[in-house]
Amino acid sequence: MKVSGDAEKAKHLVSDLQLRLVSGLEALNRGSSFTCVQWMRDEGRHGGGSRYMCGAGEVYNRASVNVSQVHYLDDPLKKLSSATALSAIIHPEHPYAPSMHMHISWTEMKTDSVGRDGYWRIMADLNPSHVNTDHVRRFQACLKKEAPEPYQQALIQGDRYFFIPAMQRHRGVVHFYLEQYRTDDALADRQLAKRLGRAVVDCYLGMVGSVQAEARPVDASARKQQLAYHTLYLLQVLTLDRGTTSGLLVHDQNDLGIMGSLPARVSKGLLQSWRERLPVLHQKLLDRILDVFPAEDICVVDDDVRLGLAKVVREHYQQFPESLKLLASGGVEPPTVANHGVIREEK
Repeated sequence: MKVSGDAEKAKHLVSDLQLRLVSGLEALNRGSSFTCVQWMRDEGRHGGGSRYMCGAGEVYNRASVNVSQVHYLDDPLKKLSSATALSAIIHPEHPYAPSMHMHISWTEMKTDSVGRDGYWRIMADLNPSHVNTDHVRRFQACLKKEAPEPYQQALIQGDRYFFIPAMQRHRGVVHFYLEQYRTDDALADRQLAKRLGRAVVDCYLGMVGSVQAEARPVDASARKQQLAYHTLYLLQVLTLDRGTTSGLLVHDQNDLGIMGSLPARVSKGLLQSWRERLPVLHQKLLDRILDVFPAEDICVVDDDVRLGLAKVVREHYQQFPESLKLLASGGVEPPTVANHGVIREEK
Protein backbone atom coordinates (compact mmCIF):
# COMPACT_ATOMS: atom_id res chain seq x y z
CA MET A 1 0.00 0.00 0.00
CA LYS A 2 1.24 3.46 -0.86
CA VAL A 3 0.98 6.65 1.15
CA SER A 4 -0.92 9.61 -0.27
CA GLY A 5 0.46 12.04 -2.81
CA ASP A 6 0.78 14.71 -0.13
CA ALA A 7 2.82 12.34 2.04
CA GLU A 8 5.06 11.49 -0.92
CA LYS A 9 5.66 15.20 -1.53
CA ALA A 10 6.43 15.72 2.15
CA LYS A 11 8.92 12.83 2.05
CA HIS A 12 10.66 14.40 -0.94
CA LEU A 13 10.74 17.78 0.83
CA VAL A 14 12.29 16.54 4.09
CA SER A 15 14.72 14.21 2.27
CA ASP A 16 16.01 17.14 0.23
CA LEU A 17 16.47 19.17 3.43
CA GLN A 18 18.30 16.27 5.04
CA LEU A 19 20.71 16.05 2.11
CA ARG A 20 21.21 19.82 2.10
CA LEU A 21 22.03 19.92 5.80
CA VAL A 22 24.21 16.80 5.90
CA SER A 23 26.20 17.90 2.84
CA GLY A 24 26.84 21.28 4.43
CA LEU A 25 27.82 19.77 7.77
CA GLU A 26 30.21 17.37 6.07
CA ALA A 27 31.83 20.25 4.19
CA LEU A 28 32.42 22.08 7.49
CA ASN A 29 33.76 18.81 8.89
CA ARG A 30 36.55 18.94 6.30
CA GLY A 31 34.71 16.50 4.09
CA SER A 32 34.41 13.76 6.72
CA SER A 33 31.28 11.74 6.08
CA PHE A 34 28.44 11.22 8.50
CA THR A 35 27.35 7.67 9.27
CA CYS A 36 23.95 6.68 7.89
CA VAL A 37 21.81 4.36 10.01
CA GLN A 38 18.58 2.82 8.74
CA TRP A 39 15.78 1.87 11.11
CA MET A 40 12.46 0.14 10.53
CA ARG A 41 9.02 0.39 12.12
CA ASP A 42 7.74 -3.14 12.63
CA GLU A 43 10.42 -4.59 10.31
CA GLY A 44 9.47 -2.09 7.62
CA ARG A 45 5.78 -2.99 7.45
CA HIS A 46 4.91 0.45 8.81
CA GLY A 47 7.79 2.44 7.37
CA GLY A 48 11.01 3.61 9.02
CA GLY A 49 13.74 6.12 8.44
CA SER A 50 17.36 7.05 7.85
CA ARG A 51 19.53 8.87 10.36
CA TYR A 52 22.84 10.60 9.60
CA MET A 53 25.00 10.89 12.69
CA CYS A 54 28.37 12.26 13.73
CA GLY A 55 29.77 11.63 17.21
CA ALA A 56 32.12 13.72 19.31
CA GLY A 57 35.05 15.05 17.32
CA GLU A 58 36.93 18.20 16.37
CA VAL A 59 33.95 19.93 14.73
CA TYR A 60 30.81 18.35 16.21
CA ASN A 61 30.02 17.44 19.76
CA ARG A 62 27.04 15.53 18.39
CA ALA A 63 24.98 15.81 15.22
CA SER A 64 21.90 13.87 14.20
CA VAL A 65 19.76 14.41 11.09
CA ASN A 66 16.85 12.00 10.91
CA VAL A 67 14.17 11.56 8.25
CA SER A 68 11.31 9.17 8.86
CA GLN A 69 8.00 8.17 7.39
CA VAL A 70 5.66 5.87 9.27
CA HIS A 71 2.21 4.79 8.16
CA TYR A 72 -0.60 2.50 9.21
CA LEU A 73 -2.36 2.03 5.92
CA ASP A 74 -2.87 -1.69 6.58
CA ASP A 75 -4.39 -1.17 10.03
CA PRO A 76 -7.96 0.20 9.98
CA LEU A 77 -7.93 0.63 13.77
CA LYS A 78 -5.11 3.20 13.74
CA LYS A 79 -6.03 6.88 13.68
CA LEU A 80 -2.85 7.90 11.87
CA SER A 81 -2.56 7.53 8.12
CA SER A 82 1.08 8.67 7.88
CA ALA A 83 3.66 10.90 9.55
CA THR A 84 6.66 12.22 7.63
CA ALA A 85 9.36 14.16 9.46
CA LEU A 86 12.80 15.70 9.49
CA SER A 87 14.35 16.10 12.94
CA ALA A 88 17.81 17.64 13.12
CA ILE A 89 19.88 18.47 16.19
CA ILE A 90 23.41 19.85 15.87
CA HIS A 91 25.77 20.50 18.78
CA PRO A 92 29.11 21.91 17.55
CA GLU A 93 32.23 21.19 19.54
CA HIS A 94 33.37 24.80 19.45
CA PRO A 95 31.69 26.58 22.40
CA TYR A 96 31.14 29.78 20.39
CA ALA A 97 29.19 27.96 17.66
CA PRO A 98 25.50 27.62 18.61
CA SER A 99 23.49 24.43 18.73
CA MET A 100 20.47 24.25 16.45
CA HIS A 101 17.29 22.17 16.40
CA MET A 102 14.92 21.92 13.45
CA HIS A 103 11.82 19.79 13.00
CA ILE A 104 9.57 19.81 9.95
CA SER A 105 6.82 17.23 9.65
CA TRP A 106 3.61 16.45 7.80
CA THR A 107 0.93 14.40 9.58
CA GLU A 108 -2.14 12.88 7.95
CA MET A 109 -5.06 11.43 9.85
CA LYS A 110 -7.67 8.97 8.62
CA THR A 111 -10.81 11.06 8.45
CA ASP A 112 -12.89 8.50 6.56
CA SER A 113 -12.50 5.70 4.04
CA VAL A 114 -11.13 7.97 1.33
CA GLY A 115 -10.40 11.37 2.86
CA ARG A 116 -7.43 12.52 4.91
CA ASP A 117 -6.81 15.39 7.26
CA GLY A 118 -3.26 16.77 7.36
CA TYR A 119 -1.17 19.46 9.01
CA TRP A 120 2.43 20.66 9.40
CA ARG A 121 4.64 21.03 12.45
CA ILE A 122 7.51 23.47 11.87
CA MET A 123 10.14 24.17 14.50
CA ALA A 124 13.51 25.94 14.35
CA ASP A 125 15.41 27.13 17.39
CA LEU A 126 18.86 28.55 18.04
CA ASN A 127 20.54 27.30 21.21
CA PRO A 128 23.94 28.83 22.08
CA SER A 129 26.02 28.34 25.19
CA HIS A 130 27.52 31.78 24.46
CA VAL A 131 25.04 34.29 23.04
CA ASN A 132 26.19 36.06 19.87
CA THR A 133 23.90 38.98 19.04
CA ASP A 134 24.80 38.82 15.36
CA HIS A 135 23.77 35.14 15.23
CA VAL A 136 20.49 36.00 16.94
CA ARG A 137 19.78 38.79 14.48
CA ARG A 138 20.62 36.62 11.45
CA PHE A 139 18.45 33.73 12.63
CA GLN A 140 15.49 35.99 13.38
CA ALA A 141 15.80 37.75 10.03
CA CYS A 142 15.96 34.42 8.21
CA LEU A 143 12.75 33.17 9.85
CA LYS A 144 10.87 36.44 9.40
CA LYS A 145 11.78 36.69 5.72
CA GLU A 146 10.53 33.19 4.87
CA ALA A 147 7.46 33.14 7.14
CA PRO A 148 6.38 36.78 7.62
CA GLU A 149 2.71 36.12 8.34
CA PRO A 150 2.99 33.41 11.03
CA TYR A 151 6.31 34.75 12.39
CA GLN A 152 5.03 36.45 15.55
CA GLN A 153 2.66 33.59 16.33
CA ALA A 154 5.50 31.10 15.93
CA LEU A 155 7.80 33.06 18.25
CA ILE A 156 5.15 33.26 20.95
CA GLN A 157 4.39 29.56 20.68
CA GLY A 158 8.09 28.70 20.63
CA ASP A 159 8.92 30.82 23.67
CA ARG A 160 6.15 29.07 25.60
CA TYR A 161 7.34 25.63 24.56
CA PHE A 162 11.04 26.08 25.29
CA PHE A 163 10.66 27.78 28.66
CA ILE A 164 12.11 25.82 31.60
CA PRO A 165 10.04 26.74 34.68
CA ALA A 166 12.43 25.25 37.25
CA MET A 167 15.32 27.33 35.89
CA GLN A 168 13.24 30.40 34.99
CA ARG A 169 14.86 30.63 31.57
CA HIS A 170 14.46 29.46 27.99
CA ARG A 171 16.47 26.69 26.38
CA GLY A 172 17.67 28.94 23.59
CA VAL A 173 17.53 32.50 22.28
CA VAL A 174 15.22 32.17 19.23
CA HIS A 175 12.31 29.72 19.21
CA PHE A 176 10.07 29.32 16.14
CA TYR A 177 7.23 26.82 16.48
CA LEU A 178 4.09 26.25 14.44
CA GLU A 179 1.94 23.35 15.65
CA GLN A 180 -0.85 21.83 13.55
CA TYR A 181 -0.22 24.51 10.93
CA ARG A 182 -2.58 24.57 7.97
CA THR A 183 -4.22 27.24 5.84
CA ASP A 184 -6.68 26.98 2.97
CA ASP A 185 -3.77 26.88 0.52
CA ALA A 186 -2.06 23.48 0.80
CA LEU A 187 0.56 24.32 -1.82
CA ALA A 188 1.53 27.55 -0.06
CA ASP A 189 1.84 25.66 3.23
CA ARG A 190 4.20 23.13 1.69
CA GLN A 191 6.23 25.87 0.02
CA LEU A 192 6.53 27.70 3.34
CA ALA A 193 7.91 24.55 5.00
CA LYS A 194 10.38 24.10 2.14
CA ARG A 195 11.55 27.73 2.03
CA LEU A 196 11.93 28.03 5.77
CA GLY A 197 13.77 24.71 6.05
CA ARG A 198 16.26 25.66 3.35
CA ALA A 199 16.79 29.12 4.80
CA VAL A 200 17.41 27.76 8.31
CA VAL A 201 19.92 25.23 7.00
CA ASP A 202 21.85 27.83 5.01
CA CYS A 203 21.74 30.42 7.80
CA TYR A 204 22.96 27.94 10.40
CA LEU A 205 25.76 26.55 8.26
CA GLY A 206 26.92 30.12 7.72
CA MET A 207 27.09 30.72 11.47
CA VAL A 208 29.16 27.61 12.16
CA GLY A 209 31.41 28.39 9.21
CA SER A 210 32.02 31.94 10.43
CA VAL A 211 33.00 30.68 13.90
CA GLN A 212 35.40 28.22 12.31
CA ALA A 213 36.95 30.94 10.16
CA GLU A 214 37.31 33.29 13.11
CA ALA A 215 39.38 30.69 14.98
CA ARG A 216 38.72 32.40 18.30
CA PRO A 217 40.80 30.90 21.15
CA VAL A 218 38.87 28.71 23.59
CA ASP A 219 39.77 28.66 27.28
CA ALA A 220 38.66 26.49 30.20
CA SER A 221 35.99 28.99 31.22
CA ALA A 222 34.32 28.78 27.80
CA ARG A 223 34.36 24.99 27.95
CA LYS A 224 32.86 25.04 31.43
CA GLN A 225 30.04 27.30 30.30
CA GLN A 226 29.36 25.06 27.32
CA LEU A 227 29.24 21.97 29.55
CA ALA A 228 26.76 23.71 31.87
CA TYR A 229 24.58 24.64 28.90
CA HIS A 230 24.68 21.13 27.46
CA THR A 231 23.62 19.83 30.88
CA LEU A 232 20.67 22.24 30.86
CA TYR A 233 19.81 21.08 27.35
CA LEU A 234 19.70 17.46 28.49
CA LEU A 235 17.50 18.38 31.46
CA GLN A 236 15.01 20.17 29.20
CA VAL A 237 14.87 17.32 26.69
CA LEU A 238 14.41 14.56 29.24
CA THR A 239 11.94 16.27 31.57
CA LEU A 240 9.98 18.68 29.37
CA ASP A 241 10.25 17.91 25.66
CA ARG A 242 6.90 16.58 24.49
CA GLY A 243 8.25 15.34 21.16
CA THR A 244 10.96 13.23 22.78
CA THR A 245 8.60 11.74 25.34
CA SER A 246 5.88 11.02 22.77
CA GLY A 247 8.36 9.29 20.51
CA LEU A 248 9.54 7.04 23.33
CA LEU A 249 5.99 6.17 24.36
CA VAL A 250 4.85 5.35 20.84
CA HIS A 251 7.60 2.78 20.13
CA ASP A 252 11.06 1.55 21.09
CA GLN A 253 12.45 0.96 17.59
CA ASN A 254 14.51 4.15 17.22
CA ASP A 255 15.64 5.04 20.74
CA LEU A 256 19.12 6.12 19.66
CA GLY A 257 17.60 8.37 17.02
CA ILE A 258 15.11 9.91 19.43
CA MET A 259 17.95 10.50 21.90
CA GLY A 260 20.11 12.00 19.16
CA SER A 261 19.33 15.46 20.56
CA LEU A 262 21.47 14.86 23.65
CA PRO A 263 24.96 16.41 23.69
CA ALA A 264 28.01 14.21 24.09
CA ARG A 265 29.01 15.29 27.61
CA VAL A 266 27.16 16.64 30.66
CA SER A 267 27.89 17.39 34.31
CA LYS A 268 26.25 14.92 36.68
CA GLY A 269 27.04 17.14 39.65
CA LEU A 270 25.27 20.08 38.07
CA LEU A 271 22.22 17.95 37.30
CA GLN A 272 22.12 16.82 40.93
CA SER A 273 22.35 20.43 42.14
CA TRP A 274 19.14 21.31 40.25
CA ARG A 275 17.05 18.51 41.77
CA GLU A 276 15.30 20.57 44.46
CA ARG A 277 14.14 23.13 41.91
CA LEU A 278 12.05 20.54 40.10
CA PRO A 279 8.46 19.42 40.75
CA VAL A 280 8.22 16.20 42.77
CA LEU A 281 7.45 14.02 39.75
CA HIS A 282 10.43 15.45 37.89
CA GLN A 283 12.61 14.79 40.94
CA LYS A 284 11.62 11.12 40.69
CA LEU A 285 12.52 11.13 37.00
CA LEU A 286 15.82 12.93 37.58
CA ASP A 287 16.81 10.39 40.25
CA ARG A 288 16.41 7.61 37.70
CA ILE A 289 18.26 9.64 35.07
CA LEU A 290 21.19 10.18 37.44
CA ASP A 291 21.36 6.44 38.13
CA VAL A 292 22.07 5.83 34.43
CA PHE A 293 25.26 7.92 34.52
CA PRO A 294 28.58 6.65 35.91
CA ALA A 295 29.89 7.93 39.25
CA GLU A 296 31.91 10.86 37.94
CA ASP A 297 31.13 14.49 37.35
CA ILE A 298 31.73 14.88 33.60
CA CYS A 299 29.82 12.02 32.00
CA VAL A 300 29.97 10.88 28.40
CA VAL A 301 26.52 10.37 26.87
CA ASP A 302 27.39 7.37 24.70
CA ASP A 303 25.03 4.89 23.05
CA ASP A 304 24.66 2.75 26.19
CA VAL A 305 23.78 5.82 28.25
CA ARG A 306 21.30 7.06 25.67
CA LEU A 307 19.57 3.69 25.55
CA GLY A 308 19.47 3.63 29.34
CA LEU A 309 17.98 7.12 29.43
CA ALA A 310 15.34 6.17 26.87
CA LYS A 311 14.35 3.22 29.02
CA VAL A 312 13.99 5.18 32.28
CA VAL A 313 12.09 8.04 30.65
CA ARG A 314 9.65 5.61 29.00
CA GLU A 315 9.16 3.67 32.24
CA HIS A 316 8.66 6.85 34.26
CA TYR A 317 5.76 8.08 32.12
CA GLN A 318 4.23 4.61 32.01
CA GLN A 319 4.38 4.46 35.81
CA PHE A 320 3.40 8.10 36.39
CA PRO A 321 1.16 9.14 33.46
CA GLU A 322 0.21 12.26 35.40
CA SER A 323 3.73 13.50 34.58
CA LEU A 324 2.50 14.13 31.06
CA LYS A 325 0.79 17.24 32.38
CA LEU A 326 4.23 18.72 33.15
CA LEU A 327 5.49 18.46 29.59
CA ALA A 328 6.15 21.59 27.57
CA SER A 329 3.34 23.15 25.58
CA GLY A 330 3.30 25.98 23.11
CA GLY A 331 -0.41 26.45 23.64
CA VAL A 332 -1.43 23.78 21.11
CA GLU A 333 -0.58 20.29 22.36
CA PRO A 334 0.39 17.85 19.60
CA PRO A 335 -1.65 14.62 19.93
CA THR A 336 1.28 12.42 18.86
CA VAL A 337 0.64 9.51 21.20
CA ALA A 338 -3.11 9.58 20.56
CA ASN A 339 -2.47 9.67 16.80
CA HIS A 340 -0.73 6.31 17.01
CA GLY A 341 -3.58 4.81 19.01
CA VAL A 342 -6.66 3.01 17.79
CA ILE A 343 -9.93 4.43 16.57
CA ARG A 344 -12.61 3.80 19.16
CA GLU A 345 -16.13 2.98 18.05
CA GLU A 346 -18.75 5.54 18.98
CA LYS A 347 -21.44 4.08 21.21
